Amino acid sequence: MIIKRVCIYGAGAIGGWIGVKLAQAGCDVSVVARGATLQALAQHGLRLEAAGPSTGSGQSQVSSVQVKASADPAALGVQDLVIIAVKAPALAEVAQAIAPLIGPDTIVLTAMNGVPWWFFEGFGAQYSGTRLKAVDPDGAIARAIAAHHVVGCVVHASCSLNSPGFVKNHFGNKLFIGEPSGEKTARVQALAALLEKAGLEVEVSAQIQKDTWYKLWGNMTVNPISAFTGATTDLILGDPLVREFISKVMLEAREIGARIGIPIAQQPEDRHAVTLKLGAFKTSMLQDVEAGKAVELDALVTVVKELGELTQVPTPFTDALLGLSRLHARVHGLY
Repeated sequence: MIIKRVCIYGAGAIGGWIGVKLAQAGCDVSVVARGATLQALAQHGLRLEAAGPSTGSGQSQVSSVQVKASADPAALGVQDLVIIAVKAPALAEVAQAIAPLIGPDTIVLTAMNGVPWWFFEGFGAQYSGTRLKAVDPDGAIARAIAAHHVVGCVVHASCSLNSPGFVKNHFGNKLFIGEPSGEKTARVQALAALLEKAGLEVEVSAQIQKDTWYKLWGNMTVNPISAFTGATTDLILGDPLVREFISKVMLEAREIGARIGIPIAQQPEDRHAVTLKLGAFKTSMLQDVEAGKAVELDALVTVVKELGELTQVPTPFTDALLGLSRLHARVHGLY
């Protein structure tokens, strides 16, 4: 399978980072954008600031690629690959507009945080086929993006925006990708080869839901707590009371995971140690709060409450986290 025409839907931090990499690998990259981002892409192209070569200099390097950008997906046409890299609250709007980009063989790669709408496609034993209302309330997303187009993606990289259309990659360079069914299809292997050619570290997952859940296990707590406290991760995990609360939430999520077929062998303290090694950094949700953007609580926390109800796992600590986070977001007009 040849993947040449690529469209980035959501040229924020992660979408912009991947878009630059794929353009440098020879793909014809287009972007659905509007407002300041559309204007910046027309003037400067899609730009990326990344750490320099491992020479110890610590210097960053900036690269720029030209992309075709439009606010109207119909102006860009059918693609071989569409990468959805928006925050979860924007997904319903994307679903309404995405049709002109998708042909019979188009791959739709979802590079997003949280539990996706396709989570139980070909997975979950007795829960297989369950629609999660927290992320797709009326099924509109599933109808707009047919399941057979989807390849899942879990991003392990920290990126932010210097300005519209100008991304900074702080650390991390790894993507986990996989079919929701777990099959190692020809298309997922072709996609992995392309992403590796673009300079990304790629692992084809036999169970992309597990990779999704494991990432969620860490960021479903630290993200919302950072959002309503304004604290960086080192401060959050440095407070023993907050750290214990986070661990309680994580144990609830771990039990849910075990019941849907994705057990986590680690203890919360194991994950805390990993997070602390990253130092003092702002989570993506805190960055959204500071930018006045809607927060993706439903895909990270509301969905865990829903899964708890589905699997009959009590979630009092998750409920408390959701209530506090949701109230803060509502007060600030971000939910």
